[in-house]
Amino acid sequence: MFAGVATYSFSRNSLIDQRFEATRSQALGNAQVMRTLLQTRRNLASQVITTIRTESRGYALVRVDPQNFFYATDPLSFTQADLPDSLVASVATGRAATQRFDHDGELYQGFGVPMPSVGADYYEVFPLRETQRTLSFILSALLAGLIVATAIAIALGWFTSRRLLLPVRRVVDAAADIAGGRLDARLEPEDDPDLNRLAVTFNEMADAVQERIEREVRFASDVSHELRSPITALSAAIDVLAARRSELSDRNQQALDVVTTQVRRFDRMVIDLLELSRLDSGTSMPRYETVEVVDFIRRIAQRSGFGTVPIVASGIVHDHITSDRLRLERIIVNLLVNAREHAGGPVAILIDGRLDAVAITVVDEGPGIRESDRQRIFNRFARGSSAARGTGTGLGLSIALEHAVALGGSIRIEDNTPRGMRFCLEIPTNPDGAEVAEE
Repeated sequence: MFAGVATYSFSRNSLIDQRFEATRSQALGNAQVMRTLLQTRRNLASQVITTIRTESRGYALVRVDPQNFFYATDPLSFTQADLPDSLVASVATGRAATQRFDHDGELYQGFGVPMPSVGADYYEVFPLRETQRTLSFILSALLAGLIVATAIAIALGWFTSRRLLLPVRRVVDAAADIAGGRLDARLEPEDDPDLNRLAVTFNEMADAVQERIEREVRFASDVSHELRSPITALSAAIDVLAARRSELSDRNQQALDVVTTQVRRFDRMVIDLLELSRLDSGTSMPRYETVEVVDFIRRIAQRSGFGTVPIVASGIVHDHITSDRLRLERIIVNLLVNAREHAGGPVAILIDGRLDAVAITVVDEGPGIRESDRQRIFNRFARGSSAARGTGTGLGLSIALEHAVALGGSIRIEDNTPRGMRFCLEIPTNPDGAEVAEE
């Protein structure tokens, strides 16, 4: 761009200077001819001026003393009234002058030459139309060239950057796939040695990450499986003790109650850890079926001990949705149990149907959850600051969220009026790519 501006500026100045010198020489030459003619035929000034040869659309005038008469080559088109007053005033002081001015919408270059030896002043004006046309052509050519050059530069830059950044985009895409759970995502080998080294290093890092995650998942799964046997034995022993509870002292009964509660909690935690291990391993894929959502939630509530909780359906309620029954039941039960353990129990289940999604909300009137805790409580083993100690496993909401994401949905927390919270599960009525399993 700077080169184009410099080129145009140089061309413009050069053309204007050449034009000025050419017209100036012609005006001085014609003034000399006019001086000579007036010396012998002064009384014929009106005729003498017509012998002056000017350019096409150029004009010449002469002012003769003492009458101060002006004579023009074409008085019908150009007279002394068309001359700039400042130009006439400068020449009247005995000094040659030049000035640009507009006449009939065109730009002219005017020259004035005093001729005191014959008591006259000579004026000649030259049109600058051709110079303007030439400059306009040069400007148009430069602009066209700049546009073409800019377009080519943009295209080359886009092509080059795309080519250079393609390996980086591949790395970004592979990293995003790994972050999204596709631990087997890898980069293809590159032709360039440096880029191929990057691909190899990235793949080695991804292999190490995958191996570590899989090892941790296997460890959690193995530990959970190994804990099932002692927990089963403990549960059986506690059942035996519970059958003879009346034979125990009050202090021993209290100890038995504490042990029973903690073993039941430990049993639930192991079951939850096994479920999380399956989710982390990616082996548990959704099994989609047609679900009659209102009746399904009513049966879940009754079977889980929440049969008295009112169910309110509103909006465009879909009679049937496509979802995984087991995952959907696990989410709803976990939300209901969470409300029972930390908020005094649910007070309502709301079903709000929409065009392409359904929202299932569990409402409670408990003490509420701080803003700072609303995202943290979905982490594993996390509890809100107001949660009762020794209750729950700290895994229910985490498992619910994992299942919701697997179904293409989400869980959000909202305030309830006048008190309490709302845990809202929102899932699509017909997930993308969902295939209904045949029974």
